[in-house]
Amino acid sequence: MSLSAKLKAPYGTWSSPISTEAITKAANAIVDVIVDRVTSEVYHLESRPSEKGRCVLVHTSSNRDIVGLNWNVRTGVQEYGGAAAIVHDSVVYFSHVVDGRIYCMHSEGKVREPEAVTPGDKPYRYACLEPYPSHPELLIAVLEDHTIDVPAEVVTTLIVIDTNSKEIHPLITGSDFYASPKVSPDGRKLAWIQWSHPDMPWEGGEVHVGDITLGEDSTLSVTNATHIAGVPGKISAGYPSWANNDTLIFTSDESGYSNPWKYAQGKATPLFAHPISQDFGHAFWQLHYSPYAILDKEGKTGLFTALKDGQDVLYYVDLDSTYEPKILDTPFVVIENVHVSSLDNHEIIFAGQKTNELEAIVACRLVPAENLQLDFTVLKSSSAVTVNGEVLPSSVVSEPQPITLEISPTGAPLYTVYYPPHNPNYSGSSIKDEKPPCIVDVHGGPTGYTTQGLSWSKQYFTSRGWAWLDVNYGGSAGFGRKYVERLVAEWGVVDVEDCIIAPQLLASPPYNLVDPKRLIIRGGSSGGYTVLAALSTATDTRVFAAATSLYGISDLNKLAEFTHKFESQYMYHLLGGSPEEIPEMYIARSPIHHASNITVPLLILQGELDKVVPKDQSEAIYKIIQDRGGVVEYKLYAGEGHGWRQEPNIRDAYERELAFYERVLGLKK
Repeated sequence: MSLSAKLKAPYGTWSSPISTEAITKAANAIVDVIVDRVTSEVYHLESRPSEKGRCVLVHTSSNRDIVGLNWNVRTGVQEYGGAAAIVHDSVVYFSHVVDGRIYCMHSEGKVREPEAVTPGDKPYRYACLEPYPSHPELLIAVLEDHTIDVPAEVVTTLIVIDTNSKEIHPLITGSDFYASPKVSPDGRKLAWIQWSHPDMPWEGGEVHVGDITLGEDSTLSVTNATHIAGVPGKISAGYPSWANNDTLIFTSDESGYSNPWKYAQGKATPLFAHPISQDFGHAFWQLHYSPYAILDKEGKTGLFTALKDGQDVLYYVDLDSTYEPKILDTPFVVIENVHVSSLDNHEIIFAGQKTNELEAIVACRLVPAENLQLDFTVLKSSSAVTVNGEVLPSSVVSEPQPITLEISPTGAPLYTVYYPPHNPNYSGSSIKDEKPPCIVDVHGGPTGYTTQGLSWSKQYFTSRGWAWLDVNYGGSAGFGRKYVERLVAEWGVVDVEDCIIAPQLLASPPYNLVDPKRLIIRGGSSGGYTVLAALSTATDTRVFAAATSLYGISDLNKLAEFTHKFESQYMYHLLGGSPEEIPEMYIARSPIHHASNITVPLLILQGELDKVVPKDQSEAIYKIIQDRGGVVEYKLYAGEGHGWRQEPNIRDAYERELAFYERVLGLKK
């Protein structure tokens, strides 16, 4: 369609080629990238909504499923999981989330069906499998013991799985949490992360190193454990990896930003002569996160990701600290799950995403040259979105516009990403001077952040003439420790006010981008809590015209009582103390106790099996609003947990949300 022939129609009413069917058919997501350290073969974990949300291990180059239809390669450790599988010398070890056990099989699928190698009579969960170099049948792993299945009684340890005898043996105990066990190439040293309540790993994660010994009976033991980095509540250290037998690389936010460090000859030192004001690595929500890879056999160089202006970038880093790190050109704005695939070829593998393309598994090779360059090869692309057999062109995509706002009167930064209404068939609104309605999206966590990679859920709305605004409010990760700590004791205040002020600023000069009377707020989990608080406890509860809470928290006391171990004391920092220490704060900040203030039309979407935010939280606030005649709708999705994994439910959630907004704003007659 030529520019002169383009249509005009009121914002929010445009006809879009992006259907829910098209989105969900292409909704398979890359969950993790796995490299066989012996064969260098690349595998990945893929979630499939069309197969009831199960995760499948796939051989990347051949696109061949390693496991059959009855297997779900996922772990429930810390509920959010991660690090559910490894492949070592073509032997696969994986967690089957249905029963929590670890299974073993050959990656070619010719030898046998998966065989359990851990006990079946215990409520155990496993993650972070690490083979011992000289005896790879011995796997060091994280064990989460749910024998007494209440948060205070769940026990996390490091163990050894003997896959031959199918027995497990304790290795390290005493801390509340463990993660990322890493054995040195010669098998003499073990590094790991640990932390304890009330810290989260990004608040006080510690890196430890110990001597590891293989006994005559093929058991492993660790002695001379040494704490090398991280201070509870003050400094977070994480992401350990061995550059060689004598040098451990890790990250630390001692400078205020998470930067690379190394531990060698008994001493921990920063890799950079001058700290870089960027975070090298995400907040450690999931156990498979991996932000860098060593590039050579000697352990002299590495490629590291960092978050710069809300986008992931790659740095070439000299691990001997003889020259400054160099940022390299890359077309990707999201770079995750980084692993070395070939030390000889200086090649890494990662999951990459552009602003106008879905995730891909990418091989990245460092080209030896005077000016360092990267050569990228896409090994696998996510399924394209098609309509009537044709792939949707990138011209339909609304590109992200990062905008850093200033919060008056302090001038503190507030990081947002704006997506304008965009559809190649439309040139704007048919109503003179009309500004578009704007959907404000609140990410979860709350110590998370929203990336700038392509999201069809955003494009579903922008292609219909809606504006979309992502708010990385105070407390969001990726912008330094001080920005995260803006939320300490201020959860339900700083996040709420940031999400209220951000769209109002964009609706005002000099921006004038959106309609201040047609602002909508939506969010999931802790983002849903921010939504409910914006409607019930904010200084102005009438800013938004409509709202959606996806499995949002409404009762902080109930959350403290029933949520899982990983987050069971998270609120102590976020609110300033425990429920026993500051009971009045838990009441004052809980939307359930202020639901009478909610006059904005509210849609509530909830998973039946959610253990992070149980359905009682949503149903209680729904009933209060309904009983007093407020405008509220509620949908419970059977068989779903904390978020949607099944194709019919994903589709229904999109359509239900859009229809709700259209009714509230009177966009469709």
